[in-house]
Amino acid sequence: MDLIVEQGNTKLKIAVSDCGKIVSSTCLDRDEISAVRDVIEQYHPEQGIISSVADTNESLVVYLKERLKYLLRLEEHTPVPIRLEYETKETLGKDRIAAAVGANYLQPERNLLVIDAGTAITYEVIESSGVYKGGNISPGLTTRFRALNQFTERLPLVQEKENVPLIGTSTESAILAGVVNGIVYEMDGCIDMLKAKYGNIFVFLTGGHSFYFERRLKNHIFADANLVLVGLNRILEYNAEKN
Repeated sequence: MDLIVEQGNTKLKIAVSDCGKIVSSTCLDRDEISAVRDVIEQYHPEQGIISSVADTNESLVVYLKERLKYLLRLEEHTPVPIRLEYETKETLGKDRIAAAVGANYLQPERNLLVIDAGTAITYEVIESSGVYKGGNISPGLTTRFRALNQFTERLPLVQEKENVPLIGTSTESAILAGVVNGIVYEMDGCIDMLKAKYGNIFVFLTGGHSFYFERRLKNHIFADANLVLVGLNRILEYNAEKN
């Protein structure tokens, strides 16, 4: 059993993997060592990985080192099973790396696009040779709604809804249509351009809003909410084999 701890911008994810398959996953609003303790006591993992896109909870790291036989802390120079062709590797988000590794692990020897629809929307391109070429970053769904509200005088804060019109007939529905449809056009446009470049490309969609957008895209995609966790587990296994 492997333990996976991912500290995001606002959430803490705790997962357990058995033979490369995620068997348990919990998402918390803040760092809670007690929750990690409960998972360890239930599943008894022997090794684990911790990844953070912000400041790491050092108390949590100390606790994990005491409870696990092997703990990998994902850092800038941690070896990964794909080749990163990125000019500023020191600024490349760990969640982006993990998503690329997870996609390559699940669909090896294929051209891949990973779209992560979270606070930001990230696009990662991995070639069939296992080379990460880079990607794009744009504001996420909630971020766009908040930006329109915070940086204007009168536009209201809108929440996502299931039914989205093509054209709004009120200020609220105009914002809803503009933001949601704009993201859909952005995603489909990126997929179309990469299909033109690579011919055949397999598309993963992950992140908190992945299933919200899955059915809205015209292109065929594969939604996997655990893609980053799968990638982190693969990085753990890759380094544990060398340890």
